[in-house]
Order: sequence, then C-alpha cells, then structure tokens
Amino acid sequence: MAQDKSVSIKDLMLARQKSIKPNQYMHHEFQDYGFQLAEKLNDLQHKALYIMMAKKYPRSILEAAYSFVIDYPQAQSKGKLFMWKVKQINAKKEDLKEEK
Repeated sequence: MAQDKSVSIKDLMLARQKSIKPNQYMHHEFQDYGFQLAEKLNDLQHKALYIMMAKKYPRSILEAAYSFVIDYPQAQSKGKLFMWKVKQINAKKEDLKEEK
C-alpha cells in the first residue's frame, strides 16, 4: 500500500507565492492593475493602453466595464467590448455632469 503524502493548502499557497516573481518594472499600483486587466481580457498586445486607462479613469468605471465583459460570454474580442463599454459609461457620466 502506497503512503499518501497529503499537502496542506497553506503549503501549496506558500510554494505558489515563492514561485511568483514580482515584476521589477511595475512601480505603481495602477500599472499592476492595468496589466492584470489586459491578462483577464486576453489582450496583452494592448497592455500599455490598459495601464494608461488604469491611471486616467476611475476604478469604478473600469470595474463596471470589466463586469459587463465577463457577463457577455459570446464576446469575440473582449478588449473591443471593454473599450466600447468604458466609452459608453464615461459618456453617460459626462452627460450627468452637464445636467447639473
């Protein structure tokens, strides 16, 4: 009978943290957020654009657009859909400012 070597979840998490190397080129939180957004949307070709958007736009707009994209499973290009939704949310926000 083979011995069962059980590994705790804590040990697995510690091993994973040691294997992940922090990116030496990311110095600000918005850079990390923009890069993660590009990864989640499978659009690493435009990671600089997502980093710029993470710096320029409020997180609430980006999170709302990302949530919309995730809820849209038929999206062929998640990046395009994300950009469209950010533009739509931002336009709606500007209209509300003008009404005041």
